[in-house]
Amino acid sequence: MRLISSRTRFSQAAVTVAVVALAAAGCGKSSNESTGSSASSEKYSGKGIGLAYDIGGRGDQSFNDAAYAGFQQADKEFKIGGLDVEPNDSESNADKVQRLEQLAKAGYNPIIGVGFVYGPAVEEVSAKFPKTTFGIVDDESVKADNVADLVFHEEQASYLAGVAAAKATKKNRIGFIGGVDIPLIHKFEAGFVQGAQSVNPKIKIEKQYLTQTPQEGGFSSPDKGKDAANGQIEAGADVIYHAAGLSGQGVIQTAAEHKVWAIGVDSDQYKQSSLSQYKDWILGSALKNVGGAVYELTKSVVEGKPLSGEVRGDLESGGVGFADSNPRYQAMKDVVAAVDQAKQDIIDGKVTVDTK
Repeated sequence: MRLISSRTRFSQAAVTVAVVALAAAGCGKSSNESTGSSASSEKYSGKGIGLAYDIGGRGDQSFNDAAYAGFQQADKEFKIGGLDVEPNDSESNADKVQRLEQLAKAGYNPIIGVGFVYGPAVEEVSAKFPKTTFGIVDDESVKADNVADLVFHEEQASYLAGVAAAKATKKNRIGFIGGVDIPLIHKFEAGFVQGAQSVNPKIKIEKQYLTQTPQEGGFSSPDKGKDAANGQIEAGADVIYHAAGLSGQGVIQTAAEHKVWAIGVDSDQYKQSSLSQYKDWILGSALKNVGGAVYELTKSVVEGKPLSGEVRGDLESGGVGFADSNPRYQAMKDVVAAVDQAKQDIIDGKVTVDTK
């Protein structure tokens, strides 16, 4: 399938939502419900989209916000309404199970868990509600007829980030900061390193993971991102790529304060309002079209042909990419040309990107 570019479709999404409290226990700190109707499709009989956020919640200017953009666009186009739900602090898998069950009992369809941490909960709850379509972002372990595994070739986008970093550095030293030391984030590192070394095999690359587990705050602690970025800048890095969710805001802030380049992740972070004062130093962002995946799954349910199984976005489909919104980046013609060539080489099969 073809995923939709978040920089074209979702930049125009703007849907007014009303803030409500979710009455059922275990359904997060807060939620937002839009007041659409199912009149847009005779085949759709659900209550709307159920979206359950990952660690950091909405407002992370990255992963969760990308999912919310897809939620907004689907609601705007199909007028079906929906409910997006925040996680609790230090919650258990039982909390996630309860949250998804409440959404399913209320009639939301599809129900999407944003992040691999929802894997066990989606597997358990989807078996109890076989007529409801579930989606899980960044996990391919759940195999069921009513579950779509919304996954990506993150390593391909990260390869482009590595090419950009290696072409832009003035010190021949760049950095990678991962939020949590897990296989998913290893893919980001692997692609970034391979891309950079394709430009300069001798380039020096600082690497750091903020925590060993998500519960320790690797994806939700800007202060940890700041500390890591400061360390890499002191070591001489002048381009730093983060794959750290909300923690990446600290990386970007620190890079801008030291007037070195940062590379964002998941969303086009140059366009994020909370990062506007630092945007001149955001070289680009490795995009992962989580919003497109949320939109496409919703569309399939509304049309009565729900997706299931693995749905993987790559460079060719537009499921991943590299954002070039910064005019300063666009003015670096050699960097732009190198990234564009690398993208085409991956699409053409001339380059296979590492995942480990």
